[in-house]
Amino acid sequence: MNRRRPVLAWALTVLSLAAALFVALATGPYPLAPADIGDALRAALTGEASPLDRTASSVLWQIRLPRIAAALVVGLSLSAAGATFQTLFRNPLVSPDILGVSAGAALGAAAGIFLAFGPGAVQAMAFAGGLVAVFAVHGVSVGLRAHDPLTAIVLVGIAIGSLLGAAVSLLKYLADPNDELPAITYWLLGSLASVTTASLYAVLPAVLAGVSVMVLLRWRIGVLSLGDDEARSLGVSAPVVRAVAIGAATLVTAAAVSICGIVGWVGLVVPHAARMLVGPAYSRLLPMALFLGAAFVLAVDTLARTGTRIELPLGVLTAVIGTPLFVALLARTRRGWQ
Repeated sequence: MNRRRPVLAWALTVLSLAAALFVALATGPYPLAPADIGDALRAALTGEASPLDRTASSVLWQIRLPRIAAALVVGLSLSAAGATFQTLFRNPLVSPDILGVSAGAALGAAAGIFLAFGPGAVQAMAFAGGLVAVFAVHGVSVGLRAHDPLTAIVLVGIAIGSLLGAAVSLLKYLADPNDELPAITYWLLGSLASVTTASLYAVLPAVLAGVSVMVLLRWRIGVLSLGDDEARSLGVSAPVVRAVAIGAATLVTAAAVSICGIVGWVGLVVPHAARMLVGPAYSRLLPMALFLGAAFVLAVDTLARTGTRIELPLGVLTAVIGTPLFVALLARTRRGWQ
């Protein structure tokens, strides 16, 4: 790879993220002038009085900034998890959904809404549902000793994900069509419209812990892409590192899904784009996926809330954009993903 290419890729990624931040802050039903945004941020840092009126200040600090922060957290979480899963399983088609995380979170949230729990309890149940689903997948796959561990966990994840999806469908069938069913459907479509500062603070520890583990283990996770025998020859315990990495990726995925609902394609498309920019080495792939995923989800969410008169579901828009983008990335790829 040309040595200048990663530098150029990083420059374009950082500029894209900065542009996405600028547009997200300025645009919306209540537009804010760039100069006013700069003055307000500078005043907040220096302790001076805000130059914005009460309405503009409320829009900036209570609505727009928490949503932007949530979009960044969701984007970097899903893309980092996708890059990790694809490296661990040596499979370019693996995404955070493959182990049943999203299906488990969906069932937990649907059950919370069905039982008329509050928003905080629904978020907690979605988070717990995602973790329980992966523990179930791992437990069942470990019992299938006659199969290759990597193949077994993927197949079991697909099977349990389908079972959990059927349970969600049953809850939708039993739900009140005037109250509970619209709420369940809205959550499943994915959106950042209802994210609050409190809900964001609730998932930040899990996201920081999971991403920190992936960063600290980046060399060992990268070695696993060579195969278990090669990893063992380099002194890396493949089962232990794989279990810890899967746990970390699951943790950040469950945390992200619990606040935004089902948002697909991010964990599949973004790692492919990052791999084309900086190569397959996980130590370079992970940081690029973090920045690229944050920029992608922030840009898509800005389009979702400003593109039409009504806000479009984030999960629908990521699928509409992600599908042709994924096909285009495949068309440009001339060699194997490794």
